This record gives sequence, structure tokens and C-alpha cells, in this order.
Amino acid sequence: MVVLMTMGLGFFYGGMVRRKNAVSMIILSFVSLALVSLQWPLLGYSLSFGDNVLGSFIGGLKYIGLRGVTPDQPAPGASQLPHTAFVAFQMAFAAITLAILTSALAERAKLGAFLLLGLLWTTLVYDPVAHWVWGGGWLHTWLHRVLGAVPLDFAGGTVVHITSGFAALVLALVIGKRLGYGEYNMPPHNIPLTLIGTALLWFGWFGFNAGSALAANASAANALLVTHIAAASGALAWLLASWARGKPSSLGLASGAVAGLVAITPAAGYVGVGAAIIIGALAGMLCYAAMLFRVSRGLDESLDAWAVHGIGGVWGSIATGIFADPSVGGARGLLYGGVAQFLAQLVDVGVAVAYTVVATYVLAKLVDALIGLRVSTEEEYVGLDLAQHGEEAYAWGE
Repeated sequence: MVVLMTMGLGFFYGGMVRRKNAVSMIILSFVSLALVSLQWPLLGYSLSFGDNVLGSFIGGLKYIGLRGVTPDQPAPGASQLPHTAFVAFQMAFAAITLAILTSALAERAKLGAFLLLGLLWTTLVYDPVAHWVWGGGWLHTWLHRVLGAVPLDFAGGTVVHITSGFAALVLALVIGKRLGYGEYNMPPHNIPLTLIGTALLWFGWFGFNAGSALAANASAANALLVTHIAAASGALAWLLASWARGKPSSLGLASGAVAGLVAITPAAGYVGVGAAIIIGALAGMLCYAAMLFRVSRGLDESLDAWAVHGIGGVWGSIATGIFADPSVGGARGLLYGGVAQFLAQLVDVGVAVAYTVVATYVLAKLVDALIGLRVSTEEEYVGLDLAQHGEEAYAWGE
């Protein structure tokens, strides 16, 4: 289901670009899936879930090439789950994280540059953050020692959405605006395709969140229910907010649903339905406000990974520290007297944002210096479908 989300994300993004770049945009999600699906078993899984090295900054090489990982071996923290199943599940998470940040590269990035950047970014940004939060790394142990609480991230609010969203913001600044951005209109070429992508994301998110219980149990059932509720709440909140400024936008409904899904992701195993409604609704409004801010500043991150995934992930992670209900997942949020848990979430968010921004900027500048991130002016004018792939999304007649 999470693999299907990655492909669905390609359609979600592909419908929002111009016709001459539709194929190239969709391909970036498929390439992300293929690239990470090789990086993960060879190196990424070990760096994320291996034993602590370098001061617990990252995992060691215990599982390099999946050495010692067998189907009859239990998964870390889930004795009833085969280790190989856990590897595959986490691989899908790493893949969609890379696909999300392609938002910033829409209609202007070289495919070769993305391959190099994607490999470096997954290895040096995603894998370390996954280790800190999920693999027992330094952030996890330090917060436990200082606050007596560990960062809660049930299904990837920090690891997936904050990293990809803020990486997209940095990449958009490094690569620059598309030719003609702000001078003439660049409307989505196929809104129904984006809505199909939304449907696939909404469906796949049940695997994303409920699957993170690593069992078919009460926690998974709760995660599934609150995931759907938050998506519905976010969709209506963004729809109503856009309606108040003009007309109810279908893209607003779709973006709001994704915002609600993003925000509930870290909290899905820790909150009930009432909190899910609030988290989803506020996500829809906050992410819509972030999108308006982005537009007002003339920033060409126009598929809005930062506004939806970055800001939605920040809100969801903080909301987990506010609404975590001990009767649901055992954790105690601020509303239940859990001050330490709330502070742990704030530190988790701050560290993840800071590291992602700095590391992504360094990697983007490095790749740009080595081979150039951006296609030529002529290629951008013609469109990346023809210039990079020799294909057209829609061939009219001959």
C-alpha cells in the first residue's frame, strides 16, 4: 500500500505541472522508488536500524547487504513480524520520502542530477534521522536521559514529512524559479489526474499509518480510523478556507486531505477520534496559510511539499505532544500532564528541521557544482518530456 502511495504521488504531482512536463514529473516518483529500493537493502536499512556508531549519529554496518536478515528472524521491536517484512515496509517509507521532495524540482531538474542527489540525500539525511527517531540513535537516548521522554513518531511525521518538506523548500531556493514564473500563468494541466493521485494516497495511507502498528491489533485499528477522520477534516477545512477567498477548489480539497493525513501520521497510534478531527482541521488551515505565504513570497515550490508535508509534519509532531492520550497508546501529552513529552516533541521538530535544512543545502550545492541541477533554457522551454525522455504525455494525431 505504501509502494502504491509513491506511484500515486507521481500522478498527484504530474497533474499539477504543465502538459509538456507531465511524464517527467511522474517518472521522478517511480525513479525514487527504484533508486531507494536498491539503496535500502544494500546500505540504508543498516544505517537506519543498525547498531549505534559515530556517537549514535547513525547505524553501523551490521545489516549491510541485509547480512544476517532472514525470514525466520523476528523484526526489531515486533517479535511476531518477520525481519524481512519489516525491511520491506521501511523501504517503502524511505522511497516515498524521496519522492515527496521532487515537488521542488518540477519542470526544471536534470534526471541525472536527481539520481545523484537522491542517493546522497537518502543516505545522509533520511537514514540518520530515521536512526535518531526510530533506531535508538542519539536524539532518542539524549531526550530520554534529559527529559525522561522519547520523541513520538508513530508513522513518520518527523522522519518522512518534516525531512522531505523542508528539503523541498531548500531545493527550491537552490535551483531557482522556473522560466516565466510570476510573469504568466502556469495552471495544472490535468486536475483529474491529481485527484486520482489523491485517491491512491488516501487509500495507501491506511497501510502507511495502520501498518506502523506492525501487527493487526487494536493500535492498528485506531490508527486506521483516526487517519481517515483527519483526512476528511483536513479536506473540508482547506476547502472551506479556499471557498472563503473565492471558489471551493478541487485542488484545495485534495491538498487539505493530504495535509490531514500528514498531520495525523506521527499521532495515529496515540490519539482518539476527537483529537484527530482537531489535528486534521488545523492542518488544513495551517497548510493553506503556508501555501498563501509561499505564493506571497514568490517562491516556486509550487507543488507545495513544504506547505503540506513540512508544515503539516511540524504541526502533527507538536500535536502529538499535545493530544497524546494515555488510554489510547500509553503516552501522555500536554493535555494529560505530559509536559516532558511536549518538550521532547518540540526538540525533535527543531533538530530535524535544522539538520535537514543544512544538510540538504550542502548536498544540493555539491551536486549543482558537480553536474548542475538544472536543465538548459532550451530544454526547459521545450519541456522535459521531450528534452529528457523523448516522449509526450499526450500525442494529438500524428
